[in-house]
Amino acid sequence: MDFSVDLSLDLWIYFTLLAAFMQAIRTAGQKQLSGHLNAMATTGVRYIYALPFACLYLFFITEQRDVFLPVLNEQFLKYASIASFMQIIGTFCLVAAFKYRNFAVATSLAKTEAIQVAVVGALVFSAYLSPLGWLSVFVGVMGVLIVSKVKFTFADVFQNPGAGFGLASGLALAITTLLIRESSLALNTDLLVSAAVTLVFMITVQSFISIIYVWFQDKTQLTLMLKHWRLCLFVGITSVIGSIGWFTAASLQNAAYVKALGQIEIFITLFLTYRIFKERISRIEYLGMFLILASVIILLLWA
Repeated sequence: MDFSVDLSLDLWIYFTLLAAFMQAIRTAGQKQLSGHLNAMATTGVRYIYALPFACLYLFFITEQRDVFLPVLNEQFLKYASIASFMQIIGTFCLVAAFKYRNFAVATSLAKTEAIQVAVVGALVFSAYLSPLGWLSVFVGVMGVLIVSKVKFTFADVFQNPGAGFGLASGLALAITTLLIRESSLALNTDLLVSAAVTLVFMITVQSFISIIYVWFQDKTQLTLMLKHWRLCLFVGITSVIGSIGWFTAASLQNAAYVKALGQIEIFITLFLTYRIFKERISRIEYLGMFLILASVIILLLWA
């Protein structure tokens, strides 16, 4: 039986849009949660509270697809384990970047993840893009940087440690995305199931790492995780739904294309921001959004 997933070729698009939407929602929840927990505890919540729901999804998708759970081979364990640590490192670097004054620069540089996925994927995993695919990635990243309203200077990029952490975050998360795809493909089974298995494995590893780290760092944070369970549960649920989207899309399609389309998240973020704070959209932001939209059109129609 061929498990390569003879679903709609456009299925990855829907999963990516779902992931982008839920990631924007989750980020809003994490920002609120960070007022009650420290950085590592806030990071850990997205794994710990997501794990039960990830397991339920795995059970559901295996029943739905009528596929047995695959054997976790050596290649899968290697890729998925490294991806688990790289995702934590990427999140840590982004949080570390917030300690510096020019955190907006660091955050914007972290958004170059789409380009870094394309470059690392081509160099290491032979995941090549078409010329229009590269154009889509570059145009989209430029749009995101413009919308971020950051004016880069030499000091910002080359002398600000926060910028270094931002780039490191983008690189770590880019490697994570590529390894998620390789992990899923290594299982050689139905791609929806393999994506779910990869998700559960990584969240399990990351939950244990987070609990152990927080236990030795500050045990009181574990109590606070229980005290603020409603907000933690919100972050966990939105996180797992977003992760299902990212993991599945990356299993079905070249990771660079997934991340390029995922940049549409900025539209959702802006909508939430302006809906809540009633702020006006500037001309430069309209330009950035136009470039992001153009990159998506190039990607979906011609790349």
